[in-house]
Amino acid sequence: MKQLRVVWYTLRLQMKNSFVRPMFRFCLIANPIVNTILLYEMFKNSNQDNFTTYIMLGAGLMGLWSCICFSSAGDINRERFSGTLSLIFAAPVNFGMIIFGKVLGNTILSLVTLIISFLTAKILYHAPIMIESPGYLLLSLLATVICFIAISICIAYLLTLSRKTQLYMNCIEIPIIFVCGFVFPVDILPNWVLPISYSLSPTWAVKLIRMSVSGVESKTDYFIAFGILVCITVGYLLMARFLYRLIERQVRIKATLEVS
Repeated sequence: MKQLRVVWYTLRLQMKNSFVRPMFRFCLIANPIVNTILLYEMFKNSNQDNFTTYIMLGAGLMGLWSCICFSSAGDINRERFSGTLSLIFAAPVNFGMIIFGKVLGNTILSLVTLIISFLTAKILYHAPIMIESPGYLLLSLLATVICFIAISICIAYLLTLSRKTQLYMNCIEIPIIFVCGFVFPVDILPNWVLPISYSLSPTWAVKLIRMSVSGVESKTDYFIAFGILVCITVGYLLMARFLYRLIERQVRIKATLEVS
């Protein structure tokens, strides 16, 4: 019960602190609007059926990933800059639960990007929203949120002992968007990139969303992709657990959490 309270209060505080930051508000509000407009202009002559729904979801997911990327990595850097990272790590509650609360708060707040993307397309272009399998879409979005949370926790742990968080979080945003098929299908990528793409959980999350929008014709194919996404996400969680133990050991031995 105590751990749940820690997550709840951390989540609420994180959502307030994140929304105050101008960069986060830009990623949350302006980014999905601009992405929706750009993608619509790029795809309006593509002759692809139901392309507007793909655009809404693609732009929303791009905004969601940008918010998560800049918040999960940036929070560690902000705590270090404020001199509170060591205090949080040494707090009576579990450091992992605090990080989980921060990531969960950022993710819940970042879901607004999907709503803004849909509203932008609807208001500016009167775009029709056609979802053939809404039940599967809800399941896919839930799985997507969980996989993004797992990725965010791994990123936060990886960057806990690094002072180059700002460099890294800028380097991982755009490559993930392209490699995981947020905008274009991964099938058009070079062959040497495909193994990297298929090893990342957002690729399968986007695949599930696209299948849900166009209509799930084969439940077997859908649940195979869903199972792969679950396996990769579990792998991320196991890696996060390993990283936490590694970080805890190194911090206790070197005591360089603030200056590493």
